[in-house]
Amino acid sequence: MRVLVTRPLPDAERTAAAVRARGHDVLLAPLMQVRPVPAVLDGNWSAVVVTSANALRVLAAEQTKPLFALPLYAVGQRSADAARELGFREVRSANGDAQDLVRLIAERHAGQAEPYLYLAGEDRAADVEAALGRHRVEVKTAVVYRVMTIGFPPELFDAVESREIDAVLHFSHRSAKNYLAGAKAAGLMIQALAPRQVCLSKQVAEPLRAAGAGDIAIARRPDEASLLDLLQCG
Repeated sequence: MRVLVTRPLPDAERTAAAVRARGHDVLLAPLMQVRPVPAVLDGNWSAVVVTSANALRVLAAEQTKPLFALPLYAVGQRSADAARELGFREVRSANGDAQDLVRLIAERHAGQAEPYLYLAGEDRAADVEAALGRHRVEVKTAVVYRVMTIGFPPELFDAVESREIDAVLHFSHRSAKNYLAGAKAAGLMIQALAPRQVCLSKQVAEPLRAAGAGDIAIARRPDEASLLDLLQCG
């Protein structure tokens, strides 16, 4: 199969390597760029919360070092690994999605007096702060990055137009919408919806289903390994 990977760097390169290891060809065409947003992280915190490794990669060393002594709650293994590589010593992963993360934090919360610090992107699929608030966990959200959208590069335009793509990997609701926006701007919506749309979750698949995609596959669990397993099916 020829598989399209559109997620931002450096995650795109890691995913592309994993796809190639499974015997597939890859077209690597990131449609988003991650940019840091200035944020003040000073304060007294009980723990750190992240739902994306991007929130850790964009931070300067002087911002993160004071946080290393705090427990960090990560949505999945990738963000947990990024936290450990950065220097966090006590990392707890929900190994799932935002709902799993909220559940983990609510179960571990012991009535700490200080709020939790949620390092987040400008656009978020889930309102983690509100969800934790319903469990009486006080959270402060600090926006530390934004994702900039990029149109179809020439090599992607040509591949979609000539129907050379067999499957498209979608890791987020935002990335699926960006793919559709790029296809619409290029006048290639029909061709872009023809490949198998391989999605991390039902939420990720929603815009593709609404646009009329006929072949949608959803991962058994919201992690990369489960997503790539779908390339062997159907």
